Amino acid sequence: MQQNNIAETIIGALVVAVAVGFLAFTYTRTGSGSLSGYEINARLPKVDGLSIGTDVRLAGIKVGTVTDLTLDPKTYLVTVHMNVRDDIKIPADSSVLVTSSGFLGSQYLSITPGGDQKMMAAGEFFESAQGSIDLMSMVGRFATGASTTNQPPPPKPAQPPLGNGP
Repeated sequence: MQQNNIAETIIGALVVAVAVGFLAFTYTRTGSGSLSGYEINARLPKVDGLSIGTDVRLAGIKVGTVTDLTLDPKTYLVTVHMNVRDDIKIPADSSVLVTSSGFLGSQYLSITPGGDQKMMAAGEFFESAQGSIDLMSMVGRFATGASTTNQPPPPKPAQPPLGNGP
């Protein structure tokens, strides 16, 4: 009886050790750990699909993550806080946009570097930022031939009254 308890304890400890090893491996390989870096920000009108932990990419390479999303109750713009690696310096005239990995892929922030010699400092905001685009709405508008703008249609010209001629 005692031998069964010892064997079960050893097997249980081995299972726990393998699980902890697997979690540590996954944690380091996926970049889930916190990045050491500096914070930069962007103000966007729509951030559909973004959340804390979303990738920030430059030239398709992950250089940071989204650390927080806050809504300004006065302007209704979302401030996206990003942590970017220390070794990546971003020109001050760069732009950021919300995009996706393919048609049905996950959303991420894509930085397009500018050509300015001055680099963004910690806490600065992107001057040029574009929020998410609702692809399903665009497909629906295209399929139905509906207007792709939010402007009302132009007024129709006045018709002459119908009646019997002179």
